[in-house]
Amino acid sequence: MTLELRKVGKKISNQWIVEDLSLAIADNECLALVGPSGCGKSTTLRLIAGLDPVSSGTIHINDRDVTELSPAERSVGMVFQSYALLPHLTVVENLELGLRVRGVPQRERTGKIRQVLDLVQLLDRAGSRPSELSGGQRQRVALARALLRQPEVYLLDEPMSNLDAQLREDIRPELRRLILEQKKPTIYVTHDQHEAMAMAQRIAVLHHGTIEQVDTPYNLYHNPCSLFVARFIGRPQINCLKDEAGDICAVRPEAIQFSDSGLSCKVLSREWLGNSQLLFLDTPRGLIRMMASPDEVIPESARLSWSSDHEMFFSADTGCRLNR
Repeated sequence: MTLELRKVGKKISNQWIVEDLSLAIADNECLALVGPSGCGKSTTLRLIAGLDPVSSGTIHINDRDVTELSPAERSVGMVFQSYALLPHLTVVENLELGLRVRGVPQRERTGKIRQVLDLVQLLDRAGSRPSELSGGQRQRVALARALLRQPEVYLLDEPMSNLDAQLREDIRPELRRLILEQKKPTIYVTHDQHEAMAMAQRIAVLHHGTIEQVDTPYNLYHNPCSLFVARFIGRPQINCLKDEAGDICAVRPEAIQFSDSGLSCKVLSREWLGNSQLLFLDTPRGLIRMMASPDEVIPESARLSWSSDHEMFFSADTGCRLNR
């Protein structure tokens, strides 16, 4: 089973919101869509779900062209960031609505709901209303509702953006387990690149409605195809320095070190990150970020160096990776 986008585009008022998107997601694969606000992530999900019509291209689910089909005919399970639970209904009643609309008999409804609540570990909250649940529990109810549809494709749109950082970290492994257990193609939209790297086997980086690079988290970090990807993936952000040829030399902060010779620098400020500290250094080549151990003694002024193996070069004109 696969989900495939073939040159999909969406135009509004003569402006392309997404353009020429081609992607293939296999079953048992979770692909994350990341990119800055307005790059077309949520629009792409809406096109796949059939909530918005495409302007060009086709969408295929399990080798079936679903481009002109209604959302109900596409067999897509979608989880939104807002949960979309009815506040006056209990967990069971919220889950029962869709099954009732699809004409599932009462006994079968009861069995399916019990099974899915056991899967998301919420059997003990079956009679609770959304206001009585934590944010993480409400998100699991929203996921349970998508699972009940038994769709061919899962689409998750910023499913944890309403949760605080600690809760996101707590439920992330559980959510990943639930997604991968379904063995269906899954697209996971998030603005949080750390979340994308934790959840997905591959990540597609969108920029101005087009795909900049699709790759594994490791390759996106270590082998970005463009300056945009190099800057977008990785925190703290990569250092970008002009080289002698006028192009851009990029070096990750963790590759920088103090040395007896090299680029002179002065410490401007630092941020404590628990098991490390992030230093902001003023140099003749501009601001440089450097990661250091928490107990490292930082001199007022020093010199920096890094191995040429850690340098990546990009065209100053196009932003494309240069092969040096």
